[in-house]
Amino acid sequence: MPSPSKKTLALVAHDGKKAEMVAFVKDNIKLIKKFNLIATGTTGKYIEEAGLKVQKMESGPKGGDAQIAAKIVDGEINGIVFLRDPLGIHPHEPDIFMLLRLADVHNIPLATNLASASILIRAL
Repeated sequence: MPSPSKKTLALVAHDGKKAEMVAFVKDNIKLIKKFNLIATGTTGKYIEEAGLKVQKMESGPKGGDAQIAAKIVDGEINGIVFLRDPLGIHPHEPDIFMLLRLADVHNIPLATNLASASILIRAL
């Protein structure tokens, strides 16, 4: 169960960006440990292997993006790092756009690359 005293950070990475996400988490482990973590399934598995506790949703294509979007609507997410592969084709594109749209609707900080992710975790 997430700690109510910590902010919740959602971590999502397309397949071509998962290695970057793991490197980002490892490089920023002291800051990342200050958050309750939630992630899509495969990304969450890699983050667990990096030694962190994470609440895993389904993988993105199986609805994980939609599950995180629902948590945005419920007020459970304080920030999102979504390392997107802008050159890839993703069969679950509608769920991705829904997640991005809801982050905007609910004014949730969203980082889609390593530079903005670094700023986001420091600001939260």
